[in-house]
Amino acid sequence: MQIELNGAPHQLAAGCTTLAQLIAALDLAGKAVAVAVNREVVPSQRWDTHTLAERDRVDVVRAIGGG
Repeated sequence: MQIELNGAPHQLAAGCTTLAQLIAALDLAGKAVAVAVNREVVPSQRWDTHTLAERDRVDVVRAIGGG
């Protein structure tokens, strides 16, 4: 399945259908990230149940500390 990830085309691996699976595939599991699908923020509590669809626009933003 093809999605748009942070503005670029991204082909999901076979069996990758949820946000949680996508975040794991990107090696971001357990890290401070925010995710929006089609411009709507999806809380991390819903990542396991949020199913991705063809051509979804997914934006992943990592929180980076500094000062």
